[in-house]
Amino acid sequence: MSSRNAFIILSILIVFVGAAIPSTAQDLLPELVRRIKPSAVAIETFDARGEKLSRGSGFFIDADRIVTNRHVIEGAYRAEVHSSNGSVYAVKGVLAVDAEGDIALLKIDTPTVAVRPLPLDKTSPQEGESIVVIGSPLGLEGSVTNGIVSAVRDIPTFGRIIQITAPISSGSSGSPVVNMHGQVIGIATLQITGGQSVNFAIPSERISQLQGGTLITLSDLVVSSGRNKRAKAVQLFRDGLSFLSKDDCEKALGYFEKAVESDSNYAEAWAQSGFCNEKLGKHAEALEASKRAVNLRPSAESYFNIGLANFYLKQYRESAEAYRQAIKLDPYNSADAYYALGLVYRDWGHADEEIQAYKQAIRLRPDYTSAYERLGARYLRSKKFPEAIEVFRQLTALKPGDAVAPNNMGEAYLELNRLNEALESFRQSIRLKPDFGRAYYNLGKCFLAMGNRDAALEQYNILTNIDADWAEKLNELINP
Repeated sequence: MSSRNAFIILSILIVFVGAAIPSTAQDLLPELVRRIKPSAVAIETFDARGEKLSRGSGFFIDADRIVTNRHVIEGAYRAEVHSSNGSVYAVKGVLAVDAEGDIALLKIDTPTVAVRPLPLDKTSPQEGESIVVIGSPLGLEGSVTNGIVSAVRDIPTFGRIIQITAPISSGSSGSPVVNMHGQVIGIATLQITGGQSVNFAIPSERISQLQGGTLITLSDLVVSSGRNKRAKAVQLFRDGLSFLSKDDCEKALGYFEKAVESDSNYAEAWAQSGFCNEKLGKHAEALEASKRAVNLRPSAESYFNIGLANFYLKQYRESAEAYRQAIKLDPYNSADAYYALGLVYRDWGHADEEIQAYKQAIRLRPDYTSAYERLGARYLRSKKFPEAIEVFRQLTALKPGDAVAPNNMGEAYLELNRLNEALESFRQSIRLKPDFGRAYYNLGKCFLAMGNRDAALEQYNILTNIDADWAEKLNELINP
Protein backbone atom coordinates (compact mmCIF):
# COMPACT_ATOMS: atom_id res chain seq x y z
CA MET A 1 0.00 0.00 0.00
CA SER A 2 1.38 3.42 -0.91
CA SER A 3 2.01 5.98 1.79
CA ARG A 4 -0.54 8.27 0.06
CA ASN A 5 -3.30 5.64 0.24
CA ALA A 6 -2.43 4.84 3.85
CA PHE A 7 -2.71 8.52 4.70
CA ILE A 8 -6.17 8.78 3.03
CA ILE A 9 -7.49 5.71 4.87
CA LEU A 10 -6.11 6.98 8.18
CA SER A 11 -7.77 10.37 7.61
CA ILE A 12 -11.13 8.72 6.89
CA LEU A 13 -10.82 6.64 10.08
CA ILE A 14 -10.09 9.72 12.15
CA VAL A 15 -13.09 11.55 10.73
CA PHE A 16 -15.33 8.51 11.29
CA VAL A 17 -14.22 7.98 14.89
CA GLY A 18 -14.49 11.69 15.62
CA ALA A 19 -18.06 11.72 14.29
CA ALA A 20 -19.05 8.61 16.25
CA ILE A 21 -17.87 9.88 19.64
CA PRO A 22 -19.28 13.17 21.00
CA SER A 23 -16.48 15.58 21.74
CA THR A 24 -18.08 17.12 24.80
CA ALA A 25 -20.96 16.61 27.19
CA GLN A 26 -22.61 19.56 25.44
CA ASP A 27 -23.08 17.38 22.34
CA LEU A 28 -25.24 14.99 24.40
CA LEU A 29 -27.63 17.64 25.70
CA PRO A 30 -30.32 17.66 22.97
CA GLU A 31 -30.81 13.89 23.10
CA LEU A 32 -30.67 13.87 26.92
CA VAL A 33 -33.26 16.65 27.20
CA ARG A 34 -35.53 14.87 24.70
CA ARG A 35 -35.46 11.73 26.86
CA ILE A 36 -36.02 13.27 30.29
CA LYS A 37 -38.28 16.21 29.44
CA PRO A 38 -41.56 14.17 29.50
CA SER A 39 -40.73 13.05 33.06
CA ALA A 40 -40.42 16.61 34.40
CA VAL A 41 -43.61 18.44 35.40
CA ALA A 42 -44.93 21.77 36.60
CA ILE A 43 -46.96 21.87 39.82
CA GLU A 44 -49.61 24.53 40.37
CA THR A 45 -51.12 24.99 43.84
CA PHE A 46 -54.31 26.68 45.04
CA ASP A 47 -55.45 28.14 48.34
CA ALA A 48 -58.66 27.37 50.27
CA ARG A 49 -60.66 29.73 48.00
CA GLY A 50 -59.42 28.02 44.85
CA GLU A 51 -57.15 30.90 43.85
CA LYS A 52 -53.67 30.25 42.49
CA LEU A 53 -51.12 30.12 45.29
CA SER A 54 -47.76 29.18 43.82
CA ARG A 55 -45.97 27.28 41.09
CA GLY A 56 -43.11 24.84 41.26
CA SER A 57 -41.60 21.84 39.56
CA GLY A 58 -41.28 18.12 40.11
CA PHE A 59 -40.63 14.82 38.36
CA PHE A 60 -41.95 11.28 38.09
CA ILE A 61 -40.22 8.55 40.09
CA ASP A 62 -43.09 6.10 39.49
CA ALA A 63 -46.16 5.94 37.26
CA ASP A 64 -48.32 7.77 39.82
CA ARG A 65 -45.72 9.38 42.09
CA ILE A 66 -44.13 12.80 41.83
CA VAL A 67 -41.26 14.24 43.86
CA THR A 68 -41.07 17.97 44.55
CA ASN A 69 -39.88 20.39 47.21
CA ARG A 70 -41.90 20.50 50.41
CA HIS A 71 -42.11 24.28 50.21
CA VAL A 72 -43.78 24.06 46.76
CA ILE A 73 -46.96 22.69 48.39
CA GLU A 74 -46.70 24.87 51.51
CA GLY A 75 -50.19 26.13 52.44
CA ALA A 76 -51.85 24.49 49.43
CA TYR A 77 -55.35 23.01 49.66
CA ARG A 78 -55.28 21.68 46.12
CA ALA A 79 -52.63 21.08 43.44
CA GLU A 80 -52.36 20.11 39.79
CA VAL A 81 -49.53 18.53 37.86
CA HIS A 82 -48.93 19.79 34.30
CA SER A 83 -46.84 17.62 31.99
CA SER A 84 -44.89 18.84 28.96
CA ASN A 85 -47.46 17.28 26.58
CA GLY A 86 -50.24 19.42 28.03
CA SER A 87 -51.84 16.77 30.25
CA VAL A 88 -53.08 17.83 33.69
CA TYR A 89 -53.34 15.47 36.67
CA ALA A 90 -54.86 16.11 40.08
CA VAL A 91 -52.72 15.61 43.19
CA LYS A 92 -54.51 13.11 45.42
CA GLY A 93 -52.32 13.80 48.43
CA VAL A 94 -48.97 13.47 50.13
CA LEU A 95 -47.38 10.06 50.80
CA ALA A 96 -44.23 11.21 52.64
CA VAL A 97 -42.38 14.36 53.65
CA ASP A 98 -38.76 15.03 54.57
CA ALA A 99 -39.11 18.45 56.19
CA GLU A 100 -35.39 19.18 56.73
CA GLY A 101 -34.53 17.95 53.24
CA ASP A 102 -37.41 19.98 51.76
CA ILE A 103 -38.77 16.97 49.87
CA ALA A 104 -42.35 15.77 49.39
CA LEU A 105 -43.63 12.62 47.70
CA LEU A 106 -47.00 13.18 46.00
CA LYS A 107 -49.55 10.72 44.66
CA ILE A 108 -51.43 11.76 41.52
CA ASP A 109 -54.17 10.38 39.30
CA THR A 110 -52.59 7.71 37.13
CA PRO A 111 -51.59 9.24 33.77
CA THR A 112 -53.58 8.08 30.74
CA VAL A 113 -50.36 7.62 28.78
CA ALA A 114 -47.25 5.77 29.86
CA VAL A 115 -44.73 7.92 31.72
CA ARG A 116 -41.08 7.04 32.05
CA PRO A 117 -39.99 7.56 35.67
CA LEU A 118 -36.54 9.07 36.11
CA PRO A 119 -33.96 6.72 37.70
CA LEU A 120 -32.23 7.85 40.89
CA ASP A 121 -28.44 7.78 41.12
CA LYS A 122 -27.70 7.18 44.80
CA THR A 123 -23.93 7.64 44.50
CA SER A 124 -22.27 10.96 45.23
CA PRO A 125 -21.61 13.09 42.11
CA GLN A 126 -18.15 14.38 41.27
CA GLU A 127 -17.25 18.05 41.50
CA GLY A 128 -17.07 19.46 37.99
CA GLU A 129 -19.58 16.91 36.65
CA SER A 130 -21.97 18.25 34.00
CA ILE A 131 -25.65 18.44 34.96
CA VAL A 132 -29.00 19.50 33.50
CA VAL A 133 -31.98 20.99 35.33
CA ILE A 134 -35.46 20.87 33.75
CA GLY A 135 -37.97 23.10 35.49
CA SER A 136 -40.88 25.45 34.99
CA PRO A 137 -39.78 29.02 35.75
CA LEU A 138 -42.59 31.57 35.41
CA GLY A 139 -44.88 28.90 33.97
CA LEU A 140 -42.59 27.91 31.10
CA GLU A 141 -42.86 24.12 31.30
CA GLY A 142 -39.78 22.16 30.32
CA SER A 143 -37.26 25.01 30.52
CA VAL A 144 -33.69 23.70 30.48
CA THR A 145 -30.61 25.05 32.24
CA ASN A 146 -27.26 23.36 32.46
CA GLY A 147 -24.10 23.73 34.50
CA ILE A 148 -21.79 21.71 36.70
CA VAL A 149 -21.59 20.37 40.23
CA SER A 150 -19.53 23.08 41.91
CA ALA A 151 -19.28 21.43 45.33
CA VAL A 152 -20.45 18.42 47.32
CA ARG A 153 -20.55 19.24 51.02
CA ASP A 154 -21.04 16.98 54.02
CA ILE A 155 -22.95 18.83 56.71
CA PRO A 156 -22.74 17.15 60.14
CA THR A 157 -26.04 15.69 61.44
CA PHE A 158 -27.73 16.53 58.11
CA GLY A 159 -25.84 14.81 55.31
CA ARG A 160 -24.73 15.88 51.86
CA ILE A 161 -25.68 18.96 49.90
CA ILE A 162 -24.83 19.41 46.22
CA GLN A 163 -24.05 22.95 45.11
CA ILE A 164 -24.69 23.57 41.40
CA THR A 165 -24.02 26.38 38.94
CA ALA A 166 -27.20 25.81 36.90
CA PRO A 167 -29.65 28.67 37.63
CA ILE A 168 -32.85 27.77 39.50
CA SER A 169 -35.44 30.43 38.80
CA SER A 170 -38.68 30.98 40.65
CA GLY A 171 -40.96 28.09 39.70
CA SER A 172 -38.08 25.65 39.19
CA SER A 173 -37.84 24.51 42.82
CA GLY A 174 -38.35 20.76 42.84
CA SER A 175 -36.78 20.20 39.42
CA PRO A 176 -34.71 17.09 38.74
CA VAL A 177 -30.95 17.64 38.60
CA VAL A 178 -29.81 15.08 36.04
CA ASN A 179 -26.35 13.81 35.10
CA MET A 180 -25.27 13.09 31.54
CA HIS A 181 -26.44 9.48 31.90
CA GLY A 182 -30.02 10.61 32.47
CA GLN A 183 -29.97 9.76 36.17
CA VAL A 184 -31.30 12.10 38.85
CA ILE A 185 -28.49 13.06 41.24
CA GLY A 186 -30.70 15.36 43.32
CA ILE A 187 -33.70 17.63 43.60
CA ALA A 188 -33.10 21.32 42.94
CA THR A 189 -33.88 23.74 45.74
CA LEU A 190 -33.83 27.51 45.36
CA GLN A 191 -33.21 29.37 48.60
CA ILE A 192 -33.52 33.14 48.71
CA THR A 193 -32.43 34.28 52.13
CA GLY A 194 -31.32 37.74 53.21
CA GLY A 195 -31.28 38.93 49.63
CA GLN A 196 -28.97 36.14 48.47
CA SER A 197 -29.86 33.16 46.26
CA VAL A 198 -28.17 29.79 46.59
CA ASN A 199 -28.63 27.06 44.00
CA PHE A 200 -28.21 23.62 45.48
CA ALA A 201 -29.71 20.15 45.37
CA ILE A 202 -30.63 17.57 47.96
CA PRO A 203 -29.04 14.24 46.87
CA SER A 204 -31.12 11.44 45.37
CA GLU A 205 -30.09 9.14 48.20
CA ARG A 206 -32.36 11.17 50.44
CA ILE A 207 -35.23 10.90 47.96
CA SER A 208 -34.89 7.12 47.90
CA GLN A 209 -35.25 7.03 51.68
CA LEU A 210 -38.78 8.47 51.50
CA GLN A 211 -41.17 5.67 52.40
CA GLY A 212 -44.73 6.04 51.19
CA GLY A 213 -47.12 5.83 54.12
CA THR A 214 -50.74 6.79 54.71
CA LEU A 215 -52.02 9.20 52.09
CA ILE A 216 -52.65 12.67 53.57
CA THR A 217 -54.68 15.24 51.65
CA LEU A 218 -53.13 18.65 51.06
CA SER A 219 -55.82 20.34 53.18
CA ASP A 220 -55.10 17.96 56.09
CA LEU A 221 -51.39 18.72 55.73
CA VAL A 222 -52.11 22.46 55.97
CA VAL A 223 -54.16 21.95 59.12
CA SER A 224 -51.55 19.72 60.79
CA SER A 225 -48.75 22.14 59.85
CA GLY A 226 -50.72 25.05 61.29
CA ARG A 227 -51.02 23.25 64.59
CA ASN A 228 -47.37 22.27 64.56
CA LYS A 229 -44.88 24.92 65.65
CA ARG A 230 -42.22 22.83 63.93
CA ALA A 231 -43.36 24.11 60.51
CA LYS A 232 -42.00 27.63 61.07
CA ALA A 233 -38.86 26.22 62.66
CA VAL A 234 -38.22 23.99 59.65
CA GLN A 235 -38.39 26.98 57.30
CA LEU A 236 -35.84 28.82 59.44
CA PHE A 237 -33.71 25.69 59.51
CA ARG A 238 -33.76 25.47 55.71
CA ASP A 239 -32.75 29.12 55.45
CA GLY A 240 -29.82 28.43 57.74
CA LEU A 241 -28.90 25.39 55.69
CA SER A 242 -28.65 27.50 52.54
CA PHE A 243 -25.92 29.61 54.16
CA LEU A 244 -24.22 26.59 55.68
CA SER A 245 -23.98 25.10 52.18
CA LYS A 246 -21.67 28.05 51.39
CA ASP A 247 -19.70 27.59 54.64
CA ASP A 248 -21.15 30.84 56.02
CA CYS A 249 -21.60 29.67 59.61
CA GLU A 250 -22.05 33.17 60.97
CA LYS A 251 -25.22 33.86 58.97
CA ALA A 252 -26.43 30.26 59.23
CA LEU A 253 -26.21 30.34 63.02
CA GLY A 254 -28.75 33.15 63.31
CA TYR A 255 -31.38 31.07 61.51
CA PHE A 256 -30.66 27.92 63.51
CA GLU A 257 -30.99 29.92 66.74
CA LYS A 258 -34.32 31.35 65.56
CA ALA A 259 -35.44 27.81 64.71
CA VAL A 260 -34.88 26.58 68.27
CA GLU A 261 -36.59 29.70 69.60
CA SER A 262 -39.59 28.71 67.52
CA ASP A 263 -39.42 25.06 68.62
CA SER A 264 -37.15 24.26 71.55
CA ASN A 265 -37.50 20.52 70.88
CA TYR A 266 -35.99 20.73 67.39
CA ALA A 267 -32.96 18.45 67.77
CA GLU A 268 -31.62 19.02 64.25
CA ALA A 269 -31.55 22.81 64.71
CA TRP A 270 -29.81 22.47 68.08
CA ALA A 271 -27.23 20.20 66.45
CA GLN A 272 -26.49 22.70 63.68
CA SER A 273 -26.32 25.52 66.25
CA GLY A 274 -23.68 23.51 68.09
CA PHE A 275 -21.75 22.84 64.89
CA CYS A 276 -21.77 26.51 63.80
CA ASN A 277 -20.84 27.81 67.24
CA GLU A 278 -17.88 25.44 67.33
CA LYS A 279 -16.77 26.51 63.85
CA LEU A 280 -16.89 30.13 65.06
CA GLY A 281 -14.80 29.31 68.14
CA LYS A 282 -17.69 29.79 70.59
CA HIS A 283 -16.91 26.68 72.59
CA ALA A 284 -19.17 27.26 75.59
CA GLU A 285 -22.15 28.02 73.35
CA ALA A 286 -21.33 25.03 71.15
CA LEU A 287 -21.23 22.80 74.21
CA GLU A 288 -24.63 23.96 75.44
CA ALA A 289 -26.32 23.62 72.04
CA SER A 290 -24.83 20.19 71.34
CA LYS A 291 -25.89 18.93 74.76
CA ARG A 292 -29.45 20.06 74.01
CA ALA A 293 -29.25 18.17 70.71
CA VAL A 294 -28.15 14.84 72.23
CA ASN A 295 -30.72 15.11 75.00
CA LEU A 296 -33.41 15.26 72.31
CA ARG A 297 -31.83 12.88 69.82
CA PRO A 298 -28.40 11.34 70.44
CA SER A 299 -26.11 11.43 67.41
CA ALA A 300 -22.43 10.70 66.85
CA GLU A 301 -21.94 14.12 65.23
CA SER A 302 -23.29 16.07 68.21
CA TYR A 303 -21.28 13.99 70.67
CA PHE A 304 -18.22 14.74 68.52
CA ASN A 305 -18.96 18.46 68.82
CA ILE A 306 -19.31 18.07 72.60
CA GLY A 307 -15.92 16.39 72.66
CA LEU A 308 -14.36 19.14 70.57
CA ALA A 309 -15.81 21.96 72.68
CA ASN A 310 -14.66 20.31 75.92
CA PHE A 311 -11.20 19.76 74.44
CA TYR A 312 -10.76 23.46 73.69
CA LEU A 313 -12.10 24.26 77.16
CA LYS A 314 -9.43 21.87 78.56
CA GLN A 315 -12.09 19.65 80.13
CA TYR A 316 -10.35 16.46 79.07
CA ARG A 317 -12.31 13.89 81.04
CA GLU A 318 -15.62 15.20 79.65
CA SER A 319 -14.11 15.44 76.16
CA ALA A 320 -12.90 11.83 76.20
CA GLU A 321 -16.28 10.59 77.39
CA ALA A 322 -18.08 12.46 74.60
CA TYR A 323 -15.79 11.00 71.93
CA ARG A 324 -16.37 7.50 73.35
CA GLN A 325 -20.11 8.08 73.03
CA ALA A 326 -19.65 9.18 69.41
CA ILE A 327 -17.66 5.99 68.73
CA LYS A 328 -20.31 3.85 70.42
CA LEU A 329 -23.08 5.34 68.28
CA ASP A 330 -21.21 5.00 64.98
CA PRO A 331 -18.32 2.53 65.43
CA TYR A 332 -17.65 1.95 61.72
CA ASN A 333 -17.23 5.64 60.84
CA SER A 334 -15.33 6.73 63.92
CA ALA A 335 -11.77 7.19 62.66
CA ASP A 336 -11.96 10.95 63.25
CA ALA A 337 -13.37 10.42 66.74
CA TYR A 338 -10.49 8.06 67.63
CA TYR A 339 -7.99 10.57 66.24
CA ALA A 340 -9.56 13.39 68.26
CA LEU A 341 -9.55 11.12 71.32
CA GLY A 342 -5.81 10.64 70.79
CA LEU A 343 -5.29 14.41 70.91
CA VAL A 344 -7.25 14.56 74.17
CA TYR A 345 -5.05 11.85 75.73
CA ARG A 346 -1.94 13.66 74.44
CA ASP A 347 -2.83 16.89 76.22
CA TRP A 348 -4.15 14.98 79.23
CA GLY A 349 -0.81 13.17 79.61
CA HIS A 350 -2.08 9.62 78.95
CA ALA A 351 0.53 8.35 76.49
CA ASP A 352 -0.53 4.70 76.28
CA GLU A 353 -4.18 5.61 75.66
CA GLU A 354 -3.05 8.15 73.05
CA ILE A 355 -1.17 5.44 71.16
CA GLN A 356 -4.13 3.07 71.20
CA ALA A 357 -6.48 5.79 69.95
CA TYR A 358 -4.29 6.56 66.92
CA LYS A 359 -3.95 2.83 66.18
CA GLN A 360 -7.72 2.48 66.17
CA ALA A 361 -8.04 5.43 63.79
CA ILE A 362 -5.54 3.78 61.42
CA ARG A 363 -7.29 0.42 61.68
CA LEU A 364 -10.52 2.05 60.49
CA ARG A 365 -8.81 4.22 57.89
CA PRO A 366 -5.48 2.71 56.75
CA ASP A 367 -4.53 5.84 54.77
CA TYR A 368 -5.10 8.24 57.72
CA THR A 369 -1.81 10.13 57.39
CA SER A 370 -2.47 12.55 60.26
CA ALA A 371 -2.93 9.61 62.63
CA TYR A 372 0.38 8.10 61.46
CA GLU A 373 2.11 11.44 62.06
CA ARG A 374 0.72 11.75 65.60
CA LEU A 375 1.46 8.11 66.40
CA GLY A 376 5.05 8.40 65.18
CA ALA A 377 5.57 11.60 67.17
CA ARG A 378 4.22 9.93 70.32
CA TYR A 379 6.55 6.95 69.85
CA LEU A 380 9.49 9.35 69.52
CA ARG A 381 8.53 11.21 72.72
CA SER A 382 8.04 7.89 74.52
CA LYS A 383 11.47 6.70 73.29
CA LYS A 384 9.92 3.75 71.47
CA PHE A 385 12.26 4.18 68.54
CA PRO A 386 11.78 0.88 66.64
CA GLU A 387 8.02 1.45 66.69
CA ALA A 388 8.54 5.03 65.51
CA ILE A 389 10.70 3.86 62.60
CA GLU A 390 8.02 1.42 61.43
CA VAL A 391 5.29 4.09 61.59
CA PHE A 392 7.38 6.64 59.67
CA ARG A 393 8.26 3.99 57.07
CA GLN A 394 4.54 3.42 56.47
CA LEU A 395 3.95 7.17 56.39
CA THR A 396 6.70 7.59 53.77
CA ALA A 397 4.90 5.09 51.55
CA LEU A 398 1.63 7.01 51.95
CA LYS A 399 3.27 10.45 51.45
CA PRO A 400 6.33 9.86 49.26
CA GLY A 401 6.86 13.59 48.70
CA ASP A 402 6.81 14.52 52.40
CA ALA A 403 10.20 15.52 53.83
CA VAL A 404 9.17 15.38 57.49
CA ALA A 405 8.62 11.60 57.70
CA PRO A 406 12.15 10.60 56.60
CA ASN A 407 13.63 13.26 58.89
CA ASN A 408 11.70 11.87 61.86
CA MET A 409 12.68 8.34 60.91
CA GLY A 410 16.29 9.50 60.82
CA GLU A 411 15.97 10.92 64.35
CA ALA A 412 14.77 7.51 65.57
CA TYR A 413 17.68 5.78 63.80
CA LEU A 414 20.07 8.30 65.38
CA GLU A 415 18.76 7.52 68.87
CA LEU A 416 19.40 3.81 68.20
CA ASN A 417 22.92 4.66 66.95
CA ARG A 418 22.09 3.24 63.53
CA LEU A 419 24.09 6.02 61.97
CA ASN A 420 24.28 4.95 58.32
CA GLU A 421 20.51 4.53 58.15
CA ALA A 422 20.05 7.87 59.92
CA LEU A 423 22.40 9.54 57.43
CA GLU A 424 20.44 8.24 54.43
CA SER A 425 17.12 9.28 55.99
CA PHE A 426 18.31 12.85 56.55
CA ARG A 427 19.72 13.05 53.03
CA GLN A 428 16.41 11.81 51.62
CA SER A 429 14.61 14.50 53.61
CA ILE A 430 16.90 17.19 52.17
CA ARG A 431 16.43 15.86 48.63
CA LEU A 432 12.68 16.32 49.09
CA LYS A 433 13.02 19.75 50.72
CA PRO A 434 16.38 21.46 50.03
CA ASP A 435 15.72 24.26 52.57
CA PHE A 436 14.68 21.99 55.48
CA GLY A 437 16.77 23.44 58.31
CA ARG A 438 16.04 20.74 60.88
CA ALA A 439 17.19 18.00 58.46
CA TYR A 440 20.53 19.79 57.86
CA TYR A 441 20.95 20.16 61.64
CA ASN A 442 20.26 16.44 62.14
CA LEU A 443 22.62 15.55 59.29
CA GLY A 444 25.36 17.60 60.95
CA LYS A 445 24.58 15.97 64.31
CA CYS A 446 24.84 12.54 62.65
CA PHE A 447 28.22 13.39 61.11
CA LEU A 448 29.50 14.43 64.56
CA ALA A 449 28.33 11.08 65.97
CA MET A 450 30.35 9.41 63.21
CA GLY A 451 33.41 11.50 64.12
CA ASN A 452 33.32 13.56 60.92
CA ARG A 453 33.59 17.15 62.18
CA ASP A 454 34.43 18.58 58.75
CA ALA A 455 31.20 17.23 57.23
CA ALA A 456 29.28 18.66 60.19
CA LEU A 457 30.90 22.06 59.55
CA GLU A 458 29.77 21.83 55.93
CA GLN A 459 26.16 21.47 57.10
CA TYR A 460 26.65 24.44 59.42
CA ASN A 461 27.86 26.60 56.51
CA ILE A 462 24.78 25.62 54.48
CA LEU A 463 22.51 26.44 57.43
CA THR A 464 23.95 29.93 57.85
CA ASN A 465 22.37 30.76 54.46
CA ILE A 466 18.97 29.09 54.95
CA ASP A 467 18.15 28.95 58.69
CA ALA A 468 20.13 30.96 61.24
CA ASP A 469 18.42 29.40 64.27
CA TRP A 470 19.28 25.82 63.31
CA ALA A 471 22.77 26.99 62.32
CA GLU A 472 23.30 28.35 65.84
CA LYS A 473 22.09 25.09 67.41
CA LEU A 474 24.45 23.03 65.25
CA ASN A 475 27.35 25.38 66.04
CA GLU A 476 26.77 24.73 69.76
CA LEU A 477 27.23 21.01 69.12
CA ILE A 478 30.32 21.53 66.96
CA ASN A 479 31.92 24.01 69.39
CA PRO A 480 30.55 23.15 72.84
